[in-house]
Amino acid sequence: MTLLKQFLHWINPAERTQLLVLELNPAHAQYLAQIAASADASLQEAAQDLLESALVDRQVAETHLERWRALTPRQQQVAALACLNFTNRQIAARLQISPQTVKAHMRNLLHRFDLHSKAELRQALADWDFSEWTED
Repeated sequence: MTLLKQFLHWINPAERTQLLVLELNPAHAQYLAQIAASADASLQEAAQDLLESALVDRQVAETHLERWRALTPRQQQVAALACLNFTNRQIAARLQISPQTVKAHMRNLLHRFDLHSKAELRQALADWDFSEWTED
């Protein structure tokens, strides 16, 4: 073990810190400085907060995608139409199934996404483009 690694292990045995160097273009660097100033934080603190937030957002997005892929094709149709603000009756008419079947699909897909309402589903998938689902 090198002397530096021994020192790092000595001062922080449970969690070794790795240095991450990021290069920002001037516009992003200026924006980071503005964010730090408005939060009364250092550039490092602001950058760390932004990176942590981005990583959490990315993890949530990946989880949603995994859950989407685990849905049946019919559940995907129902979810997409629900995200496009179709009512259960409208979804049923469009897919030629009963409103009760739509309700059952919604209940199952909300369970898979660990959500409680169509509104939560719409919010969770707000960045997704479902426009192709309205084409006949």
